[in-house]
Amino acid sequence: MSPAISTLTSTSIYMALPKSSLLIALTVVATASLSAQTSAPIRLSFAGAVREATGAAPDAAPPPPVVEIAGFRTDAASARVRQARSGLLPNLSLLGAWANRDFNSKAQGISFPGVPTVIGPFNAYDGRVRFSETLFDFSNLGRINAAKGQVTAANADRSAAVETSAQNVALAYTRAARAQAVVAARQADSVLAAELVGLAVAQEQAGVSASIDVTRAKTQLADAAGRLVVAANQLDRAKIDLARALGRDPSTSIALTDTLSAQLGAADVPADRNAAVAQAVAVRPDLAAELARGTAARTAASAISAERLPRLEVEADYGVSGVRMPDVVGTRQVAVQVTLPILDGFRREGRLAEQTAVARESEVRARDLRQQVAADVDGALLDLHSAAAQQMIAVERLQLAAQEVSEARARFKAGVAGNIEVINAQSSLLRARDADIDARFAAVSARIALARSAGAARTLH
Repeated sequence: MSPAISTLTSTSIYMALPKSSLLIALTVVATASLSAQTSAPIRLSFAGAVREATGAAPDAAPPPPVVEIAGFRTDAASARVRQARSGLLPNLSLLGAWANRDFNSKAQGISFPGVPTVIGPFNAYDGRVRFSETLFDFSNLGRINAAKGQVTAANADRSAAVETSAQNVALAYTRAARAQAVVAARQADSVLAAELVGLAVAQEQAGVSASIDVTRAKTQLADAAGRLVVAANQLDRAKIDLARALGRDPSTSIALTDTLSAQLGAADVPADRNAAVAQAVAVRPDLAAELARGTAARTAASAISAERLPRLEVEADYGVSGVRMPDVVGTRQVAVQVTLPILDGFRREGRLAEQTAVARESEVRARDLRQQVAADVDGALLDLHSAAAQQMIAVERLQLAAQEVSEARARFKAGVAGNIEVINAQSSLLRARDADIDARFAAVSARIALARSAGAARTLH
């Protein structure tokens, strides 16, 4: 709770309070002061929080872990492209060997007079440079393209992670703003309850009110104090959740600079339903990722089919060998090899069937995801229209509840009614304030959901 809330609490509750209510006042003020004894908070706006969630804030901490992890997965996918490309790049190696051996000449088919059966032992030295290169391999080209498709999918997955992170942080900020609005509402309840206690005491001292009216007013004050303590705790917890959504230390002190207003949660989303759906289908990263995975699966299946085609390789080998180092002589080999796979026990056909099933599965998911995109947009628009209607009703209800409290208080002060009417009106005002906060929260949440459904969560402001 901020120092301003602490000051307002102490001022309002101490006004015209009898000694029996002093304990309640001290409890609320102590809670507020404890929350206020923190280091200087970080001032954070809604748009700033969203930028930080997407990693776009220039002076912020590292992006949330989910975004960082998605970036590492993209790096891993890029590394797999280099691995696949290595099958078409040259291979160069050096070999040096020394051996001391003997062998059975008859086992080698050498059976001449005068040739001993066991020849050796003798030393053998060999040093060699080997080079090989695949000239044509259509299957390997297909594997490279499939790996590139996986990179495209990984990049889209990272964009999806950014969108999810922006949505989560936006919702966490909105919940914290809602909790802050609830604290302000409970503060206003405490102010009103303290004023009504003073009014009830004055009416009793003037002999126009019974002591039961004072008791009722004190009960309402105690209830308001308890609700304020709970609301302050919920605000602190909401700020912890916001810090964690941003990937910050949970002990980070955060001061919200935006309130639960009608402008909160705006984004670059078309107002027309069809335009919003078209944008979502075009830019939703989760759909783009699924389409890329389907393309990669089909390319991988083509690469498996291409394994039946001939593969052309060239190999060169040069080195020196001999039984003594001074007597070594140079030898070389150059070879061109053409490989035509015929049969591998139908393993290739099994792999092709597996990859084809993966591609068809991806097609089904992409088709379903397109329909889900439209459903997400329609659902968010319905919620947004409903929230707008709720806001209009809540505003009118709040005005009527405030008027009811004013009239009931005037009747009680004039002595024409007991304060039971004031208590009822006070409860009605409390519920009206909560309904107004809930309506505003629903509207902001619906705008965030619409932005996410249209693939524009990172533009929230």
